[in-house]
This record gives sequence, C-alpha cells and structure tokens, in this order.
Amino acid sequence: MPTDTRFRWLRLVRPQDFVWLLLFAALAVTLPPEYRDKFSIAPLAALAIVQVLEPKIPALASTRGRIFWIVLKLALGYLLIGFTGSLESRYWLALLFPVVTAATVLGAIGTLAFTLAASGAYLSFLLFRSGFLAEWDVVALRLVFLATVGNLANTLADDLRVQTRKSRRAAEQLAEANAQLRQAEEAVRRSDRLAALGQLTAGLAHELRNPLGTIKTSAEMLHRTVSAENDVAREMAGFISSEVDRTNSLVTRFLQFARPLQLRLETADLAQALDRAVAMVEQEAPGIAIYKNYEPGIPPFAFDAELMERVFYNLALNAAQATAAGGAITVKTRTSGSVAEIAIIDRGAGIDPRHVDSIFNPFFTSKPQGVGLGLAIVSTIVDEHGGKITVESELGKGSVFRVFLPMDRAARPPAA
Repeated sequence: MPTDTRFRWLRLVRPQDFVWLLLFAALAVTLPPEYRDKFSIAPLAALAIVQVLEPKIPALASTRGRIFWIVLKLALGYLLIGFTGSLESRYWLALLFPVVTAATVLGAIGTLAFTLAASGAYLSFLLFRSGFLAEWDVVALRLVFLATVGNLANTLADDLRVQTRKSRRAAEQLAEANAQLRQAEEAVRRSDRLAALGQLTAGLAHELRNPLGTIKTSAEMLHRTVSAENDVAREMAGFISSEVDRTNSLVTRFLQFARPLQLRLETADLAQALDRAVAMVEQEAPGIAIYKNYEPGIPPFAFDAELMERVFYNLALNAAQATAAGGAITVKTRTSGSVAEIAIIDRGAGIDPRHVDSIFNPFFTSKPQGVGLGLAIVSTIVDEHGGKITVESELGKGSVFRVFLPMDRAARPPAA
C-alpha cells in the first residue's frame, strides 16, 4: 500500500473510535444471559459500526445523508430493544442515539420529529403485549427523559452553532481585513516608488530642457545658414529639430507625471466628461465603434473634470488600440451607494497575466513605441481623487478597466 494511502487511512481513525468500541463492548458484556444470542448481538454490533462510520463517509454528510443515519440508528435501536425484552428492556436508552444525533445536526424541528418517532417506536411494543401494563409510569418516565435529553442536546448544539457562525464571520472579516491591509501596503509601496521616480524624473527632465533648447536653436540656425544647395545638411538639420521636438514632448510628459497634482474639485457631470473623452477617441480611432451604457440619473458630483477626462481618454484610447479594426468597445457607468463606477470594456487581445500587476507602474509598457507613463498618470489621478482603479483581463478575450470614484467629496478650489 502506498505511503500516502496508509497515512490517509490512519487519519480516518480517531481516538473516539476506540472509546465507542469499548463502550459497545461493555454493553455487549452486560447483556443478560438469556439475551446473549445473535439476535441481540447483531443490532448492537451494527449500531457500534454505524456510530463509528458516520463521520467518515463524506457522501452522506448532506441533510438527506444525516437523516439516513438517524433512521438507521432508530431501526437498530428498535431491534435491540425488541430482542432484549421490549418495554421492559434495559436497553431502551439505545433510542437516545437517534434523538441526540438529530438534536445536534437537524435543529429544533428535527429533534422534535425524531423524539416523537423514537417515542412512537417504543410505545409500539404495547401492540405485542397482552394484559394490563402495570409499569405505565415507568414507560411515561422514560419517554419524558427521552424528550428531555433531546431538548438539552438541541439547546447545547444551537449554542455551538451560534458560536461557530460567529467564529466563521470573524474569520471572514479577518480575511477581508488582511486582504485590505495587503492592498493598502501595496498602494503605499507603489506610492513610495512613484514618489522616488517622480523626484528623479523631475530633476532629469529639468536638466534635459536646457541642452534640448540649445540643440533646437543650433539646428534652426544651421538650417537657415546652410546653403540651399546642401540638401543633405538641411535635411539633417530638420531631423535634429523634429527629434528635439519629440524628445521635448517626452520630457513634458515626464514633468506631468512628476509634478504634484492640484485637483480642482468642482461639481461636474460624469456623462459629459465621458462624452468629451469618447469624442476625442472616436476622432483618433475612426474604425472602432464605441457604445455608451450610462446609468441614468447619476447626479453631478465633485471631481476634477479636466483630469478625469484625461483618465477616460487614456483608458478608452488604450481599449481602442487593443481592439482590431471594425471592433467595438463599451463605456459603462453605474453607482453603488456613494461610489460611481466607470467601466471601459474592450474585446481585444487581453493582457498577459504576468503583466497585470505591473501595468500601472511608471515606465512599464508592452507597446513598441510606448513610454509607460499613461497608465501611471491615470492611476495617480484616480488615487488623488480618493478612488481606485482595477483591471480584469483574459488573453484573447479582452480587458475591463474599472474606475471607482467617491461621490461624497466636497467641491473645493485647487490648493494654492
């Protein structure tokens, strides 16, 4: 037998199993001599086997399975009592097995039902008795004790179930708090990285501006002073000037990323900001259809319309660039409490799962001509609004970027 299989069987054996077997062996030893036959031993042994096997068969752990075990215990207890003296049997306590089991797993209704079933089974032995029952008070006392034990077991089981639910809720809340803490720690780490990169970028960009200006001026002077016949020199001067313009544009983007944002929180209409962003994307990507699915009745709330329009434009443009010609993207809004959710959905190639956690980091890009600042700036703007941005993506099926904005922030002018 393989080692894993042997250990699996060992894990199924519990200390309680040996206790049960010892207790049932003691019951067998205490059988009166006149009842020590196979008819009495068989139901007692079967009851011991059922009691040990019950928690070991997962397939019978459902409500129906538990009812099956209880009914089986009731039947075996009934047979044991019947073979050991019926009403006068000292083993009438075997009826406690189904009653207590029902109390622990089925609740108050199940306890009542099986208490009545066990009482009815015990009273059914009256049908096999002739003459007057002199010990009717003993029979009544046994039924009362049966119901009392069942009710007590159900009360204790209910208390245990309440505590279990509380513990489960506490564990779920703890897991949720841990997840939020991990997200917060990741946000802090990302903010620290952004701050360090921002300072580096700002210093580098300022240092580049001066030599770029000198190169630009020199290229323009060269273009004006070189003779008209020297086409190669004039063309090279034009190349230098255009590349300087492109580099200067890149430096401007670096500065935009590094410069602290000054939000202008003014009451604005979310749909209008989205419409303006979508209109610009439609001009740049005419082959892509953009569908709008706005939740009606979203009231105006405080946000920086200019900066958020830039966020929506970047996300929608990225979605359009990821979508094949003739395809479509969807811009959707909805509210949940005091939070507005904006979803931009494309059906493009999707994002490699290895890159999902890095796409909001500065200078990370999968585009050949990309710089990797677009989504970093988008994330910074959303963070400054007290919001959150998430992405869901699957290779070959597309991506969904969701922006969550709080709607309960007060409008205020930009910081001085």
